[in-house]
Amino acid sequence: MDSPEQRRNRKRFPKTTKLSNFRHFPPVRSLLYCFGFFCFLYVLFRRHTVALPHAVTLSRLSSISSYQIDADSVFHTFHKLPQIKIQATVSFPDHTLLLLSKGSEIRAPNQLHCVYKTNNSGSDPDIKMSVLSVDEYINNRLLVRCPLPPVNFSSPVALQRRRLVINTAEESDPTRFSWENLAYEAVLDGNSVIVFVKGISHRQGKESNPTRFTCHFGFGDLGVNGKYVLSSRAVSVAQEVVRCVLPRSMVMRPEKASGVRATVSFLMPRVHGRANRVVVPSIAKISIPERSLEVNKHELCVCTMLWNQAHSIREWITYHSWLGVEKWFIYDNNSDDDIKTVIESLDREGYNISRRVWPWIKTQEAGFSHCAIQAQTECNWVSFMDVDEFYYFPHNPISGYPGPGALRTLVSNFTTSSSIGEIRTSCHSFGPSGLTSRPKQGVTVGYTCRLKSPERHKSIIRPSALDPTLMNVVHHFHLKQGFTYMDLPQSIAVINHYKYQVWEVFRAKFYRRVATYVADWSDKQNEGSRDRAPGLGTEAIEPAEWRLQFCEVWDTGLRDFVLANLGEVSTGALPW
Repeated sequence: MDSPEQRRNRKRFPKTTKLSNFRHFPPVRSLLYCFGFFCFLYVLFRRHTVALPHAVTLSRLSSISSYQIDADSVFHTFHKLPQIKIQATVSFPDHTLLLLSKGSEIRAPNQLHCVYKTNNSGSDPDIKMSVLSVDEYINNRLLVRCPLPPVNFSSPVALQRRRLVINTAEESDPTRFSWENLAYEAVLDGNSVIVFVKGISHRQGKESNPTRFTCHFGFGDLGVNGKYVLSSRAVSVAQEVVRCVLPRSMVMRPEKASGVRATVSFLMPRVHGRANRVVVPSIAKISIPERSLEVNKHELCVCTMLWNQAHSIREWITYHSWLGVEKWFIYDNNSDDDIKTVIESLDREGYNISRRVWPWIKTQEAGFSHCAIQAQTECNWVSFMDVDEFYYFPHNPISGYPGPGALRTLVSNFTTSSSIGEIRTSCHSFGPSGLTSRPKQGVTVGYTCRLKSPERHKSIIRPSALDPTLMNVVHHFHLKQGFTYMDLPQSIAVINHYKYQVWEVFRAKFYRRVATYVADWSDKQNEGSRDRAPGLGTEAIEPAEWRLQFCEVWDTGLRDFVLANLGEVSTGALPW
């Protein structure tokens, strides 16, 4: 008979079940855990694969095997792809622009490729080419520029990073647009919306009848297919700029207009008694100008549109900041050099630069109109000039050279004027000055020979004095009634325009011009225009003795001014 102690131990530690017959099988609880885990993986996999078919189509490209996806690709599949989608494709004469929705940054854009499908019915493989550029864009979007497709290949149909297709677009997709007919930008301006439209007017300096035009607004992706839910009348139309009344539902809460798609329709001339209304395709979404947190406006700002000026922008900004420029609006027109890095470096140094991606070719006038809207809440005066143009204050026998802030001081004298809305300054065009390579100390010191007579002028404008059409001819704007302009005497200030630099620099300028109504040098039209280089012709072939041309007067005034005021005292080194 068991003792009481033995009975207590038996209750505390019951007899172990013999498992000798089951030792080769896992415990039931482990099986249940494994089964639940695999069920979880199955549900997770199903959810992702249902969400991705429209954003990722791996089977479309025969050259990509599903067995080639590495760990990095898998990461991007599940964490990047659902957030990126091709919204629209725009065909330009020299490249294709892809407009993408952006949930997060595309990593390693230098590893991104554009994929093209063959137009042949055979089994030719698809090809890929490196992207030209990837950049941030307004309304949480990305811009990807692709090279033109080779012969017998389609426009870009996908983007690929390494071996993984990260985005696709169908050939029949209605969001494929031609640059010749497109609403491409829209911006809020008080109680009106300004829509920038390519293809509605080719008349420089001429207004159109606004009663023929109407603005339309759609939410989300409705506007892609031409479905718009709100409309409003146009109040002015000039060149590529259409100003419309803000729809009543947005007037009380204008912030709700941000991201709304906008376009324009117009009435065609009557045919057989009937008028036909045409709606312009659109990729434009309304943006709202940023407002400065500062109470007081900047006295003097500068706006420019540039392409590939990384080598010269530091000199231009440093010099004019010394003269008093407080804010910079840089419209980057598809640069593919290191301009973004240079601008970011200058901004960190305190030069207050705002870089805006402006991918629209041959739209300098429209870009300047857009910039005038952006600047009106921050600036009393805005100078519109190019990176090869420098203000110069000639030496005064009595007062000598002006000191720092001279340009800002000059314009501030007219801030309280009730009639002056624009200040115009004459431009002197400089030539290569005998040089055959870029001057190491910069253009202001290196080029010292120019044409005798000034060519045209550039303007500093008061945004509040501009005509509502925002019409301009690059060199100056149209003003409201009651405002006028004044011409600065050349004894007070001129602009040194380093227009004809050494051939390696000028050749790039020959290749690409940004003004809408100015013919490219390679086009055989307006060959006698002052916009062309005299005697250059229509081909980018260096003329004989180019280094000696455009040299009628030796002018070292700005060189002496720069060396005296900005050069290091001991070494003579300049800040750029």
